[in-house]
Amino acid sequence: MSSLFGAMNMILAASEDFEPQDEFELPAWVSIHIGPLDMSINKAVVYLLVGAAVTCILGIWIMRFGLSLRPNRRQTIGESLYDLIYGQIAESSLPTKGISLWFPYVAALFLFIWILNLIGFIPLPISDEHFHVAGVELPTWGVYAATANLSVTLALALITFVATHFEGIRFNGPVRYFKSWVPQGAPKPLLALIVPLEIISQFMRLISLSVRLFANMLAGHMLILVMIGLIFIFESYALIAIAVPVATGVYIFEVAIVVTIQAFVFALLSAIYIGGAIEPEH
Repeated sequence: MSSLFGAMNMILAASEDFEPQDEFELPAWVSIHIGPLDMSINKAVVYLLVGAAVTCILGIWIMRFGLSLRPNRRQTIGESLYDLIYGQIAESSLPTKGISLWFPYVAALFLFIWILNLIGFIPLPISDEHFHVAGVELPTWGVYAATANLSVTLALALITFVATHFEGIRFNGPVRYFKSWVPQGAPKPLLALIVPLEIISQFMRLISLSVRLFANMLAGHMLILVMIGLIFIFESYALIAIAVPVATGVYIFEVAIVVTIQAFVFALLSAIYIGGAIEPEH
């Protein structure tokens, strides 16, 4: 994963060879092994912890302090955000009997992914790379998106996947819920084909939900990496006039549009899947 600001530091220093493959490595900073499970803390885990902390602080700061009948700008932003999530995601996708239970999850999911995406484009001194200033070793300020890690997006999608089928069984009972997977009036000879396909489609939701977020966030960072990397590959500072403006344009596009859209889509699809399980169409 690339760091635009880290790459610019290397441009100025010109002291190391550019190795793109190193950007995808996540060495363990704190090694933790529980039996066969590797629970080590690396850069992605640190970004997740930072994202979780910022999400909690933002929610408390916006909605818990200084609420009044005449809202100030901060409260107005919070209420607008609430209306967006409730009206455009929860209310339009979840049945009435499921809103009170699952709106907090959908809202938290949107905010958490949005913050993770946004932090992924804010320069932070959380890096495996270092530089020296007056003999002092300091971490490189760079950008990194935890949501550009498939393990992260798969874990988030897995929560929705489990919640979907748990709620489907809880509200409808196992027989009625799994029976709803089969279209009404389907010919019995085709059931041997329809049932396996429906089971596969349920797991494809898990894959598509995780890969969509992962691929979009990865693509933005990869474009930045490629443009900055051209300077090192061709060893020409003249390319800075082209590479830096293009990388900056991609950066602005990702921050202004992509980070919000991807959080919205992930939360919306999660609400649709859970709502569809609570009240199956057939």
